Amino acid sequence: MLTEETKETEVRKESVEEVNSQTTETEEEVEEEAVNEAEDTETTEETVDPVKALEAEKEVLEERILRLQAEIANMQRINAKERQDAAKFRSQKLASDLLEVVDNLERALQAETTSEDAAALKKGVEMVMSQLKTTFERENIVVIDPIGQPFDPNFHQAVSVMPATDGQASETVLNVLQKGYILHERVLRPAMVIVAE
Repeated sequence: MLTEETKETEVRKESVEEVNSQTTETEEEVEEEAVNEAEDTETTEETVDPVKALEAEKEVLEERILRLQAEIANMQRINAKERQDAAKFRSQKLASDLLEVVDNLERALQAETTSEDAAALKKGVEMVMSQLKTTFERENIVVIDPIGQPFDPNFHQAVSVMPATDGQASETVLNVLQKGYILHERVLRPAMVIVAE
């Protein structure tokens, strides 16, 4: 019986050893799985952080691109406006310089002529004046005609003030001493005027 008991004890020991070894293996497997899961979690966390960072950077760059595109569009619009204005007002300096010549020609035309030579000279001045007016029209240079209009300091320069006559409203232009001119919507020279009180 000893042998049977010994056998049973040995079988029990072997069973216990097997169970212990299986338990040890299972514990080791569980530990390995836990370590692997922890590593996977760390890897996932590491992956998430760069992805979020890249997404945030992408948003910042997209906003910057939109701002730069808007800035470029504004610059193009401003540049186009400046080019348009440069073409529109290209003759401003020349026209301003010619205004004195026009004034002198108008004074010459107002002079009395008694001789045939003076009449011929006056005829030549009239032709020159006509050509200048045609050129001014072609360049969109317009005379300011303010008589009877309300005084506007943007277009008129008040030289003196006179009492209003019957039918004249106060603050209106009574007389023009020197013509004013406009190039498109820009004033080349304001008209020198006398204003009603």
